[in-house]
Amino acid sequence: MIKNKYFEDFNLGDKYILPSRTQTSGIFSMFQGVSGDNDPIHYDVEFCKQKGHKNMLAHGIQVMSQTAAGAGSFPSEVRQSLLGMIEISGKFLKPVYKNDTLYPELEIINLVSQKTTGIIEMKATILNQNQVLVFEGIQKYLVKKKYLT
Repeated sequence: MIKNKYFEDFNLGDKYILPSRTQTSGIFSMFQGVSGDNDPIHYDVEFCKQKGHKNMLAHGIQVMSQTAAGAGSFPSEVRQSLLGMIEISGKFLKPVYKNDTLYPELEIINLVSQKTTGIIEMKATILNQNQVLVFEGIQKYLVKKKYLT
């Protein structure tokens, strides 16, 4: 069992390597069902090719969701101290296509101490199978402090 961490237990540069995932037809279909996004750019290969793409284009939020901290060890580390995610943003830098494999990573880039809590700011990045940066963003989490100041 992983020992619970509090705000003071984290350091700048701490990294969370998340599982790689290949963007299969199944993932595309599930995301289409969950999001309700029925734009053919995300499910019709011929339509995509007519628009100059080599395959089905992944929805941006489908790509961003690959950085969900829940896929890694962070939630286990803050099970008793996490109050919640308070902000998320991102930039979609390159297209992601069906059958691309994505390699997401989170890195702590800022720690903001408050009276009873702290904000952990993480940079989210995703590389594809060619080591091309396809996404970068920010996630902020509100975490309890161990010692109240």
